[in-house]
Amino acid sequence: MAAPGEDEDVMARYRSPLVSRYASAEMAYNFSERKKFGTWRRLWLYLAQAEKSLGLSITDEQIREMEANLDNIDFKMAAEEEKKLRHDVMAHVHTFAHCCPKAAAIIHLGATSCYVGDNTDLIVLRDGFNLLLPKLARVISRLANFAEKYADMPALGFTHYQPAQLTTVGKRCCLWIQDLCMDLQNLERARDDLRFRGVKGTTGTQASFLQLFEGDHSKVEELDRLVTAKAGFQRAYMVTGQTYSRKVDIGVLAVLASLGASVHKICTDIRLLANLKEIEEPFEKDQIGSSAMPYKRNPMRSERCCSLARHLMTLVMDPLQTAAVQWFERTLDDSANRRVCLAEAFLTADIILSTLQNVSEGLVVYPKVIERRIRQELPFMATENIIMAMVKAGGNRQDCHEKIRVLSQQAAAVVKQEGGDNDFIARVRADPYFSPIHKQLESLLDPSSFTGRAPQQVAKFLKEEVQPALIPYQSKMGGKIELAL
Repeated sequence: MAAPGEDEDVMARYRSPLVSRYASAEMAYNFSERKKFGTWRRLWLYLAQAEKSLGLSITDEQIREMEANLDNIDFKMAAEEEKKLRHDVMAHVHTFAHCCPKAAAIIHLGATSCYVGDNTDLIVLRDGFNLLLPKLARVISRLANFAEKYADMPALGFTHYQPAQLTTVGKRCCLWIQDLCMDLQNLERARDDLRFRGVKGTTGTQASFLQLFEGDHSKVEELDRLVTAKAGFQRAYMVTGQTYSRKVDIGVLAVLASLGASVHKICTDIRLLANLKEIEEPFEKDQIGSSAMPYKRNPMRSERCCSLARHLMTLVMDPLQTAAVQWFERTLDDSANRRVCLAEAFLTADIILSTLQNVSEGLVVYPKVIERRIRQELPFMATENIIMAMVKAGGNRQDCHEKIRVLSQQAAAVVKQEGGDNDFIARVRADPYFSPIHKQLESLLDPSSFTGRAPQQVAKFLKEEVQPALIPYQSKMGGKIELAL
């Protein structure tokens, strides 16, 4: 919806909901025109500064003029220039030159369009990862608090979405956390593996710069190193075509797609648990679950995460296909596609992490429902314990097994055919055969004795794997998320 006082003309045009409805201001800015074209100007400045330091005829006055106009961008003029020239980089070269008349002759000196285009993309990708990583760490931190709190609470485990051995609420949460810790590591690696395209020229041979420096190879190499350092990168790709290899984009979007898969699995589990009424996402006091059914408490935030995570997972197909069809040193059929998929991947990842943080900060647990479900299924799971106890009391294992087989099938018929409660234990109590262990039944049915080492696993996992992974983000662990929608 339009904000109060918002230009009605804006409401007459399509706007991506990734920006208008969901994404953080920081991530939206990272992929904004202002960030993009402001970075272009900084790259032109870095190039001029480095060229000057290596002996080209560039004056301090020209450098100061460029520095003074880095953010003085006339977007209207640039749009008019692009409409006339049909070339976005040259449109911005002319626009920058217009406010830097003394530096006009040396702006973009020796460079190709991909000097600003590709290098800006790499800066934006790096900065995008730097925005996502603390958010992912906060989600892990919130879920770790939840796992620690409920480390000992028994819950019915499921395999094939059928009742299985017991686990604990905290142990199940650790399954989610472990996936997210893998994603944290993957995102860190993808960010750290990014290199700068650097100063490579039209087809990546650096021929134009070699000519500028009159055949001095060492100066060309130093120019590449200087500009790379000014842009905040430790390394540049040693070889490029006109562009950096589009396989880089595959690696970037692959780790984001993997994050999407993790979030989808977590939020699907939460949705299933909400259906079981065991755990729910936060539900606001005035929130409406359904326009027709007032009693409903739909897990809409988890559903939103799943919906957007599916989109995130599909986006990796774009760079896969783009990399496959790049001809020789480059073709331009990558450009329009990359404008969409790179930005959407980071915006979508940003949204699902913010939403998942909000969910994880307000998860509601219903212990009585969890206990009731355990009571419904635990009697059948306890049959082996009962057999062992009877054997220790002097019974015959085969006779006991047959007795339990008959009683358990009778109890199952009550549950499945009559819709009644599981009365298996009542049948055991009523059968004189089991009198030697009647006093042990309560201890044999203690849910905590069926959770194995789950509590210990939670404690060890949080201490030895999760806490070390979060150390770099400790200063950014605070701050709760309040979603606008």
